[in-house]
Amino acid sequence: MNVGVRIPSRVDAEPAGRGFDVRVYLNFVWRHWMFIGAVVGLALLIALIYLARATPRYTATTQVLLEQAEKAPTDTSGAGFYGFNDRSYIENQLAILASDSLLRRVAIKERLAGPAPVAKEPQSTDSSKEDPTSAEEQSILNAIYSLKGALAVSRSGQAQVLTISITWEDPVRAAQLANAVADAYVVNQLDARFESAKRASGWLSDRLIELRQQLAASEEAVGKFRNEHGLARSGPTVTLNDQQLSDLNTKLVASRTDAAEKKTRVDFLAEVAAGKKSPDSLPDSFQSQASVMGALRAKLADASQRQADLLARYNSRHPAVVNVEAEKRDIERSMAAEAQRLAQTVRNEYALAKARLDATEQAMREATGQGGLDNEDSVKLRELERTAVVNKSLFEDFLQKAKITDEQSTFRARDARVIVPAQRGGQSFPNPKKTLMMALLAGICLGVGGAIATEMLNAGFSTPRQVEDALGVPVLASVRRMDTSKLTKDGKAIPLPFYHLHYPLSPFSEAMRSLRSGIHMSDVDRPPKVIHVTSSRPGEGKTTIAVSLAISAMSSGLKVVLVDADLRHPSASRFFNLEKNKGLVDLLTSPGTPEGTMMFRKDHLTIIPAGSKSMNPPDVLASERMKALIAHLKENFDYVVIDTPPVGPVIDPAIVANLADKTVFVVQWASTARELVETSVQQLSKDKRIAGVVLNYVNQDRAKKYGGEYYYGKSYEKYYSE
Repeated sequence: MNVGVRIPSRVDAEPAGRGFDVRVYLNFVWRHWMFIGAVVGLALLIALIYLARATPRYTATTQVLLEQAEKAPTDTSGAGFYGFNDRSYIENQLAILASDSLLRRVAIKERLAGPAPVAKEPQSTDSSKEDPTSAEEQSILNAIYSLKGALAVSRSGQAQVLTISITWEDPVRAAQLANAVADAYVVNQLDARFESAKRASGWLSDRLIELRQQLAASEEAVGKFRNEHGLARSGPTVTLNDQQLSDLNTKLVASRTDAAEKKTRVDFLAEVAAGKKSPDSLPDSFQSQASVMGALRAKLADASQRQADLLARYNSRHPAVVNVEAEKRDIERSMAAEAQRLAQTVRNEYALAKARLDATEQAMREATGQGGLDNEDSVKLRELERTAVVNKSLFEDFLQKAKITDEQSTFRARDARVIVPAQRGGQSFPNPKKTLMMALLAGICLGVGGAIATEMLNAGFSTPRQVEDALGVPVLASVRRMDTSKLTKDGKAIPLPFYHLHYPLSPFSEAMRSLRSGIHMSDVDRPPKVIHVTSSRPGEGKTTIAVSLAISAMSSGLKVVLVDADLRHPSASRFFNLEKNKGLVDLLTSPGTPEGTMMFRKDHLTIIPAGSKSMNPPDVLASERMKALIAHLKENFDYVVIDTPPVGPVIDPAIVANLADKTVFVVQWASTARELVETSVQQLSKDKRIAGVVLNYVNQDRAKKYGGEYYYGKSYEKYYSE
């Protein structure tokens, strides 16, 4: 029973938003803790039943280390082309571990294949057609699928280690299968290497036969060529070893270089003699042989300088100038003679180098057995000999590889080994701790979700805050539901509207006083006198509130009149046993009827009953006589309480609301749909006529869970009882 504070209605302004209030969530949990607890308990019970009935599974783990062996010369398996840092190599190994071929070997070795189930199939008309898959093969396939489902392979971090895990119903069997898979992988690697080496050995053997034939053919061609040209030697290996032949080649190269250098000098001097080049451009390589020429050039330059100086002072016929010119001519004749001598020396040196080169080439031809061959035949002979040498080298190389491959086919170093054998498996499924934790979380989520859904499905108002947020009007009072057993005094039943007369300190009495105070505070400057009481739908207790409000005002010494304007279902008239008496309808429709004959007093309360039945209540209530009656009552009474039908079914309350000072709207707690209440309030909210809302039939035990600040609890009851 809370006295509401007047706040602006929705017509004036929207209510201000409220901040986060932790009490709202605590109250929510308090309201639904039993439901949430029941859902959590059910989830945990299901989890416990699942743990009790689930077949436990055990996981055993082993680890295999990958070792990259040195790549053999004839390795054709392709493994050597991968590096351990190459992710594709690790992915390939993981694929091999999970392959059907490897798991087939494990299934057969560990005898996992049991009798295959016999499937019933429709009989075929052609008896000659039979299923090609035998029962044994089908059993092996089933074992492979089971093993594949229990197998988990992965890489251990960034290390070159593969982790193999088997999850099985038997812990010992899980360890056996994990070790079997690891052993099968190691053996598979060895078999792959062995098969690769065998294939390489077979290919090399076939290739050696071809190379031997090619070598024989090339050597035969060399021998035939020599015989045809009358060459006695069959090759350089007959009289010279490799070192001697290399020295002879070195001398031949040196002779060719020297001859080329001398030829360059001869060509240069020839160009100088032809006038194509100047003697001044003589290369530095000639300086050692042309020191005299250098001295003559210096003298010629000095004479030219002196001649220039003399010509600057004298004419060309001066004796000194003539002497210098004669000296220059002598130097030039000496330079010409020296050039001829130098050219002759260079030609002689070139002739000597050419002779030396010819002698070296002749010695080479004689050493290689080509002494009597011309250039074309010599080139052909060298080509044949090179072909023979290449074929011989290739044959020897393949012969060496064939021997290595033959040894590798017998033994090959492993490139994978087991470093951590699997032990007895530990239980991995089900995980009790994880299962119970998931069940707990699921139960909490479902419980809270169900509670939220229940709150959302609850269409009624449960707290004053909801009313104020949705309607924009205050809650004037909260009237709790009264048990019939409490409506007694001295063994006699007490009607609820008269309860506060017998128990003035009861919560119900305080609720009525709060209602009157709230109505008064709705307009302090002009306190309302004509109070209109209505609701959204029938059965919300509006008549009880209207009668109780009138009796409460009467008990405070006010002169009060109660008007039953519910002309369709006159509940207030029936409450006072006046439903058969003349009343409001008669007063409004019968001209000249004295007002006193239509008013009745019950316990100092003036009552105007509904009176006779009317075929058109809206017209009666909207008449001028009704307006005059309300004005007359307002002048002669302190408090006028008008009870009307609910807003939802009829238009009568909207008509009466225009005649009243304020309207009190009765809402059944947690029952009446919010949309219906909001629509009804909007119909009556013109000119700020709604004073507020009364929450009726409040369930005290449930209401406390929506927030103790809104409702009276046991402490308040104790206070009022005292």
